[in-house]
Amino acid sequence: MSYSIFHSFTIKAEKSEVFKAVSDPNHLINWWPLKCSGNPKVGELYNFNFTDKYDWYSKVERCKENESIHFKMTESDDDWNPTTFGFDLATTNDGTKLEFSHVNWPECNAHFKHSSFCWALLLNGLKNYLEKGIIIPFEERA
Repeated sequence: MSYSIFHSFTIKAEKSEVFKAVSDPNHLINWWPLKCSGNPKVGELYNFNFTDKYDWYSKVERCKENESIHFKMTESDDDWNPTTFGFDLATTNDGTKLEFSHVNWPECNAHFKHSSFCWALLLNGLKNYLEKGIIIPFEERA
């Protein structure tokens, strides 16, 4: 059995802007990691650096420009390594609907629960970044 995190919400922004924010390292650092590198193409490696201790890597598992991107963790911790997280986008009358998933968690443990909470906070930060231009300092993020 595995466990999954799902979040769904609308961002008042064009799909192309939302896609950039979840795939371009220059935008990702404005709402999630401290440092980041990678290219939004299937098979490409991304580095999500939060601290020296949390210097994680993933591979792009699925990617369709302005539609979706999914990352399979390759180097992180025991709970995150088996997981894949991603973003699926759809145009709505109000902007872009974002469907977030983080699947294949091995246990419904404290780390899973904390990560679910943190994703909700971080995704709210993504929404505020795109809609209001707010960048929460890294030290104040979930």
